Amino acid sequence: MNEYILRNGRFTPIADGDGDDAGASGGPSLSQRKSQPGDEQDVLDAYSRAVITVVRQVGPAVLSITGRNDDPPQGMGSGFLIAPDGFALTNSHVVHGRKRLTAITEEGDAIDADLIGDDPAVDLALVRLAARELPTAVIGESAALQVGQLVIAVGNPLGLQSTVSTGVVSAVGRSMRGGDGRLIESVVQHTAPLNPGNSGGPLVDSRGRVVGVNTAIIAQAQGLGFAVPADTARWVVGELLAHGRVRRPTLGVSVTTVALPKRLVRDLDLFNERAVQVMEVQRNGAADAAGLEAGDLIATVNGRVISTADDLHRLLALPGERTLVLGVIRDELWQEITVELKAGA
Repeated sequence: MNEYILRNGRFTPIADGDGDDAGASGGPSLSQRKSQPGDEQDVLDAYSRAVITVVRQVGPAVLSITGRNDDPPQGMGSGFLIAPDGFALTNSHVVHGRKRLTAITEEGDAIDADLIGDDPAVDLALVRLAARELPTAVIGESAALQVGQLVIAVGNPLGLQSTVSTGVVSAVGRSMRGGDGRLIESVVQHTAPLNPGNSGGPLVDSRGRVVGVNTAIIAQAQGLGFAVPADTARWVVGELLAHGRVRRPTLGVSVTTVALPKRLVRDLDLFNERAVQVMEVQRNGAADAAGLEAGDLIATVNGRVISTADDLHRLLALPGERTLVLGVIRDELWQEITVELKAGA
C-alpha cells in the first residue's frame, strides 16, 4: 500500500528511502513513525487481537435462554456453559418461575433445558441442557481483578445473538441487594455496555476466563454495569450441584439497627455509634445454643466493627465463616460470645 507525503501543498507517493529527510526539521519521518514501538496502530491491533481471541474462545459457550413456549412470558436472557455435559450458569431472574426452558446455542440449535437450582439471593441459577460434548467457558477468579482491567461482555441483548461489548473494571467490592433482600458482596462494576437480555451472560477477562456473571444495569445511566463475581458463582455452583440449593449459615436471630447512647460509647470506648440489637432468638438455633438473648447489642463480629444489620449479613455470607466471636453489650457491660453457625435450610 502506498504512503504519501505532503510536498508543496500536494500529496505525493513516497519512494523507497524517500521521506527520511522529512524529519530534517527535527520530526521523525512517516516510515520512522510507523516503526516506533507503542504506535497507536500497534496498540489498537493488540487490543483487537485480544478481544477477537476471547470471543472465539468463549462465544460458542454462550446461550440464549428463554421459557419453552415462553411460559410464563418474561423475555429472554443469556447464559453460558460451564461443563461439556450441559451444565450452564445464568441469572435467577432469567429462569425464576419457569418450569420449562429452552437454550439456544451460538449456531442456532434450540435445546431443552431443566432448572437444577436457583439462588435468588445472589441472582444465580444452574440449568442443564439435554445435550452433551458442548463447548464450555472457564470460570476464573474475581478476587484479583484490578480497576482499569479490560473486560468483555458476551450475551444476547434484545434478542441479538452473540453480541460483544468491551469496557474496563470501574470498581470492585460493590454491594447490591439480591432478590431476597440479602446483600450480594464483591460485585464487579464495569463499563461494558449492557442491555436487557445480557443478564446471565459472562463477563470475561483478556485471557478468556469468566470473572463475573452480568446481572444488572442502572436505568438511564451510561457505563454502569454490574456482575456477580466469579468466586461467588463458583461457590454457588458447588452448593447447587451437591445439595440442589445453597446452604447459608444462619445465626438464628431477628435483628434491627439502633443508635448507641453516647455515654455507653464513651464508657466502653467503642468505635461505633450504632449497633445491631437482637429482637428475637429462634429456639434451638445457633444463637440460642450460644446463649445470646433478646435485647443484646452486637457491636463486633470476629473483631470487626458492625453498625447495621447489613454488616452482620455481610459477614454471615463470607465463605468459610462457621465460628463467630460476637462482641455483645448486655446490661451496659461488654462480653464476648462464641457462636457455632448452623447451615440454613
